[in-house]
Amino acid sequence: MLRIHDASAEAVYAVPSCLLIFSCCGAGHCKRSLRLDSGFQFLGHGTKLITDGFAGTTFFSNRRNVTKLNRLIRFVLLSSAILGLPVAAISQQDAALRSAIQRVVDTSRARVGVAIEGLDFRDSIVLNGERKYPMQSTYKFPLALCVLYQIEQGRYTLATKVHIAKSDLDTNTMSPMSRKYFGESVDLSIDELLNYCVSESDNIACDLLFKYVGGTHAVNDYVHSLGVSEIAIVATERQMRKSWSVQYSNWCKPAAMLGLLKRFYEGQVLDSLHTVYLLRLMTGSGNSENRIKGKLPAGAVVAHKTGSSARNYDLIAATNDIGIVTLPNGRHFAIVVFVSDFKGGYERGENLIARIARLAWDAFSNH
Repeated sequence: MLRIHDASAEAVYAVPSCLLIFSCCGAGHCKRSLRLDSGFQFLGHGTKLITDGFAGTTFFSNRRNVTKLNRLIRFVLLSSAILGLPVAAISQQDAALRSAIQRVVDTSRARVGVAIEGLDFRDSIVLNGERKYPMQSTYKFPLALCVLYQIEQGRYTLATKVHIAKSDLDTNTMSPMSRKYFGESVDLSIDELLNYCVSESDNIACDLLFKYVGGTHAVNDYVHSLGVSEIAIVATERQMRKSWSVQYSNWCKPAAMLGLLKRFYEGQVLDSLHTVYLLRLMTGSGNSENRIKGKLPAGAVVAHKTGSSARNYDLIAATNDIGIVTLPNGRHFAIVVFVSDFKGGYERGENLIARIARLAWDAFSNH
């Protein structure tokens, strides 16, 4: 199923791919650009035909053939009706959502990266996707994936105990675990460390897990092996605390994190047992509810992981949230919002994320 967009008619139609291929063979060239997409947009000259990932005929602009474009659209729609094939008029909702989010981004006075995709339906938006954003604690999500992957490989189990020395604990960073056990040595399971790391965003638990899996490079290599390359996991939480600039070495592009969330949701990363386990940690977490969940209806189910930098005077390097949202109709969408290098307090960054998430919620709930 493909979409045809005729800008002159301000109409979008979904038509069977087979008819579109057949029609294009006899259409010649077209005056106006024709947008054909399966989740992608091709505008301007040289519009490509995409058939479920297969690149086919390419159209080029030709002023003499406007009539052929009109005939093409009419032919496809009429043929579909005659053959009883599905044809659905698709609203401009996707474009409206993109425009609404763009307005939020344009007035943000921050570097904002957004990536949103329907996980049970074909809608996707990426804004400022070419930029690299400091992840902060959102990188605890790929860390958790790596830990659970190694468990599936039989290297250890969730019950495996890790010895934590007094010197490992530090109350000068975000660490509920350190506050609980400060001044003593303790043995905690991998399960307990994952709960602290993901659900409570504990920085000490995070670094202990990095050490256990083989270092940041092991997690980085693992994520890249999944086909997600535009992400760099280089520095531990301790290393990031040493210098303001170090946090920027842990970067990610929005679409890369989105791709990781999608693979995770679709069961391409972990088995079903560990997928459900991590979703539970992310859903029942103590992560800030003022970001993705901030403007959603009470009771909305969101599996997410936040990330926040410290302040450099009034400058905030990162206020982030990534997650999977369950809609009222039972469908899901993944969302990544990185808000970077802005002033005005954490609340302003959180409000930007909440506004963007609500726009997506409203648009997708009405599909």
